[in-house]
Amino acid sequence: MELRALQYFVTVTEELHFGRAAQRLGIVQPAVSQQIARLERELGVRLLDRTSRRVRLTPAGERVLAAASKTLAAAARVRVAAGEPAAVLRIGVASCATRRLDRAVGRLGDGERPAEPRLVDLPVAARLDAVRDGELDLALVRGALASTAVTVARAWSEPLYAVLGHEHPAARKPAVSLHDLDPYGLRLPARDSDPPMHDAVLAALPVAPLRPPAGDMLNVLFEVGRDPEGWTLMAAEQLDGSRSERLLQVPLDPPMTVDGHVVTSLATPEPCVASYVAAFAD
Repeated sequence: MELRALQYFVTVTEELHFGRAAQRLGIVQPAVSQQIARLERELGVRLLDRTSRRVRLTPAGERVLAAASKTLAAAARVRVAAGEPAAVLRIGVASCATRRLDRAVGRLGDGERPAEPRLVDLPVAARLDAVRDGELDLALVRGALASTAVTVARAWSEPLYAVLGHEHPAARKPAVSLHDLDPYGLRLPARDSDPPMHDAVLAALPVAPLRPPAGDMLNVLFEVGRDPEGWTLMAAEQLDGSRSERLLQVPLDPPMTVDGHVVTSLATPEPCVASYVAAFAD
């Protein structure tokens, strides 16, 4: 039994289409069909039910798929151990590192198909464009996001915190309601710095901000730190890379959350999307 035949079989199951599988593998479709037929003869079972309209796994095919995936993963780890680099996975992220990102990098490297993540720091809009154009394999985006140009899959949620200075009246409270914070003290970054997160924060506010959003988050935090009434909202994991002795993070009451998404191209196979989401999920 050849690893190549198992690879062809797994690729067909991911695409559920022989033509697309052949395109991904860089070979002609008859070669894929021949390898699958040879594998079926060798195993003595039918792996795929194929009609002019669809391809689907047989019960035997489902069992073989699980074993084939493990075999290919083991072979990939052997190649890596022998010095062959793992496949590079280009991931668009914000500049700050988080525990979630560290954990996901480990999962992607140790998964069934080991990958070597390469992190690319880009603004949100550029991240989405790069995924759409094939320059990134996936991107991480938190906030309110919907698009017909890319695939958006929710992967996690995280709490929002009020961020304020030590002199703020709410600084000593264990939790704070948005209704108790001065609307005039709210600072928000300009929408073009992170449109999905900006829209998610606006949706969480009980009233519209009285000051126009301006600057980036770094400038917003500077303004919050020097204004006794100043405050802003940030997601918990954004705060991992934004610690400051001048600022406090206070939980909201009632709690509010923001979703995090894995964004891939429309051509990314569903099983790959599912594996990326699993890597970044809680």
